[in-house]
Amino acid sequence: MSSVRVLATDLEFPEGPVVMPDGSVVLVEIRGQRLTRVYPDGRKEIVAKIPGGPNGAALGPDGKIYVCNNGGFSWIPAGKMIMPGPQPDDYLGGAIQRVDLQSGKVETVVTKCGAHDLRGPNDLVFDKHGGLWFSDLGKRRAREMDVGGMYYLKPGMSEIVEIVHGVLPANGIGLSPDENTLKPRDPIYRGERGQPICGLGGYQMFDSLAVEANGNVCVATLVSGCISVIAPDGTLVEQVPTGDRVTTNIAFGGPELKTAYITLSGKGELIAMDWPRGGLPLNFLNK
Repeated sequence: MSSVRVLATDLEFPEGPVVMPDGSVVLVEIRGQRLTRVYPDGRKEIVAKIPGGPNGAALGPDGKIYVCNNGGFSWIPAGKMIMPGPQPDDYLGGAIQRVDLQSGKVETVVTKCGAHDLRGPNDLVFDKHGGLWFSDLGKRRAREMDVGGMYYLKPGMSEIVEIVHGVLPANGIGLSPDENTLKPRDPIYRGERGQPICGLGGYQMFDSLAVEANGNVCVATLVSGCISVIAPDGTLVEQVPTGDRVTTNIAFGGPELKTAYITLSGKGELIAMDWPRGGLPLNFLNK
């Protein structure tokens, strides 16, 4: 971990890093209920306050930041950390929102798919056509929980389609380099809707992810505190330690996209480290 650089501290459960062309990183603070920009010199700027639970973030074709809002968590002390808990009393419902980076204006794009409310949108990725794929984690309550799902907002953001529903809580999501394969962090579908790629032994849990240019999936891995690099055939290539058991997300930036920007939600930090392979360019951001 000699190449680790701490870019920002005192973040309130950071997630969803987006590496901007100017070298700054826009991310959400879930517990802080805001969208924040971190500049290369470490300066932090609040872009917008977002009630509920801003979660994943992505830059859209219109230059606005799209945010998965999970509706909010309750927060539970866990040693020196504060961790997300069940659905809170002030739960706002799930939504996809967009934020104007200049004005900070927050607009709600969608809250339903047909008759069904979104429960806990978590992560999202744009395809080359401008369509938005996103996962829904569901919500957990004291004695029950929602199942998860994945959805597609067609280009123009006016029509939403349910891709799959009834899966275990669906978290990180990405696209293969040819965009023909959806790579969600939830390998268990019903029937033929998908297939498991990789499962880790022991007590380790997958969170959000990014894809390398060669198709490897880099998954933030909870408890063991690392980034797990998984080849398209399911082979575990390596695990890169981060120093935080609550490592939640990764994004690529810098020259040749060989800098990994990683959110350490337990410590409340954004870090960067040199990466041996280049990341997959994101549509409307790195191209």
